[in-house]
Amino acid sequence: MFFGIIPLILFIIFLISYLKDPRKIINGFLFNAFFCSFLLFCAIASFASGSNTLHFIVMLPMLALLFMIPFGIVALMFGLFLNARILMRREGRRFTNSLTLIAALGILFCILIPIINPASLFSEHFQFIFAAISLVTMYFFIHLSNFLSAYFLYQFNRPRRNQDFIIVLGSGLINDKVPPLLASRINKAIDFYWKQAAVNTPPTIIFSGGQGPDEGLPEAEAMQNYAVEKGIPLEHTVQENRSVNTYQNMSFSKEIMDSLKPEGKYKSIFTTNNFHLFRAGIYARQAGLNSQGIGSKTAFYYWPNAMIREYVAIVVMGRKRHMKICGTILGFALFLTVVSFILS
Repeated sequence: MFFGIIPLILFIIFLISYLKDPRKIINGFLFNAFFCSFLLFCAIASFASGSNTLHFIVMLPMLALLFMIPFGIVALMFGLFLNARILMRREGRRFTNSLTLIAALGILFCILIPIINPASLFSEHFQFIFAAISLVTMYFFIHLSNFLSAYFLYQFNRPRRNQDFIIVLGSGLINDKVPPLLASRINKAIDFYWKQAAVNTPPTIIFSGGQGPDEGLPEAEAMQNYAVEKGIPLEHTVQENRSVNTYQNMSFSKEIMDSLKPEGKYKSIFTTNNFHLFRAGIYARQAGLNSQGIGSKTAFYYWPNAMIREYVAIVVMGRKRHMKICGTILGFALFLTVVSFILS
């Protein structure tokens, strides 16, 4: 069937894009487009075949998926409420720890909206506004789906053990000591260091992190001390102690690598927590680094809130594009509303 060419073409385009640079959200969009078109192709092919057995094999999992979606949404909502309670109990009641609670309330709101049907309380002229709000909501749902797919696909990245540098991204000290979250990043770099040292020339580890106003020493120094205590030779470590955010981590580390390898021919990776991996990769690209990342594991109770924070940060990074798209949708809806009032 000619329709089968569409998912094949989409898969080839996705594969080329991913292999060229896995640090792009467009990879998530291309994969989702391929997956949806492939499911549609399977459904069409099963009906065209005339085989009841094939109908059953193809349609049963699809119907099961459609049936599970509403239950999955409700389960997700309760899971987020529970996660918010656990996170606040362990990490404290701060706004940054309440994102899963806000997300759960958002899901509850979306569930109640069709039941309440607020559009029925307003004049029919405002239907364009409500339609635009629904369209904007759908836009961000698709964008979130693309982000999640791109994020999970990026986790499959496995750098070769021929690196010249490993950049360890800082995340803050507690009482001038390396906390567990940061320790997991350093341990990931140490693990890669020894694995490469067993088969190749060991890399230089760059510890990237400046000194906060409440810290008695630069984060890079504390990270370096931690790694040396774990057995990493001091001469195989370098401090980058000026950065205060992820972009500066990448940019200032690039300056160090350029100075150590003036010819510019070097290979590098970075380590961070798995939830931060994809966004850190985007910052690496913006800093001009052809550097991929490897992620350390994060406590499960911490991961959902961290992922929501990452998505919000991704949206903020592309805020100009989102504002143009959403502004166009809402502006056109407002125009139609005004015209509707004039013509009524």
